Amino acid sequence: MRKLILFFSLFVLFGCQNKQAKLNIPPSKNAVSYLALGDSYTIGEQVEQEQRWPVQLAAALNEKGIPMEDPLIIAKTGWTTDELMNAIIAADLKKTFDYVSLLIGVNNQYRGRSVENFEEEFIKLLDKAIEFSGNQAENVFVLSIPDWGVTPFASTRNRAQIGAEIDAYNAVIEKQCRQRDIAFFNITPISRLAVNTPELLATDGLHPSGLMYSRWVTTVLPFFNTPSNE
Repeated sequence: MRKLILFFSLFVLFGCQNKQAKLNIPPSKNAVSYLALGDSYTIGEQVEQEQRWPVQLAAALNEKGIPMEDPLIIAKTGWTTDELMNAIIAADLKKTFDYVSLLIGVNNQYRGRSVENFEEEFIKLLDKAIEFSGNQAENVFVLSIPDWGVTPFASTRNRAQIGAEIDAYNAVIEKQCRQRDIAFFNITPISRLAVNTPELLATDGLHPSGLMYSRWVTTVLPFFNTPSNE
């Protein structure tokens, strides 16, 4: 009887160990690392984790035969540029990443902050992103701010003004990226398609749906096909 109990205990022990091993398979040695910095658009407010655009991007790259680890995301709904920087400092990351993305600014605009203030703080974040890439600016990429003015959430607001302010912010973002030779992806036109395509929005009528995020990913994917990234 004691032997039977011992056998059963060992069976359970090894069974649990095998199950744990399957859940914690380390990434391929060739897998690249990825840090995504941002706000609600990066953390994927209102969508499931697998629908977040950085997660969809990693999945798409793995399918294309470019092994990528699960992205580390530092982002939160409502964050402005200064709040993202404070969170980065608090995270106290000691490592660098093969790729770094940045998408920030909509909450600066929403709170009525000036474009000049945004530019000053955005530059600091862009420099920090480059630092996280091991000073490999060619491996940093930036997405433009979506236009929430076309969403049902903004139905009682001045949509034209919101769009104009978003454009002004994005002009600053693109200028700073060009000055540092950093890839800039203008996904704002995709966000504006939501005015006639409600399925591009989440159920809150404000944030993007997984479908919209997938279109962002399609826009970004060519970045990983350049000779320097092969």
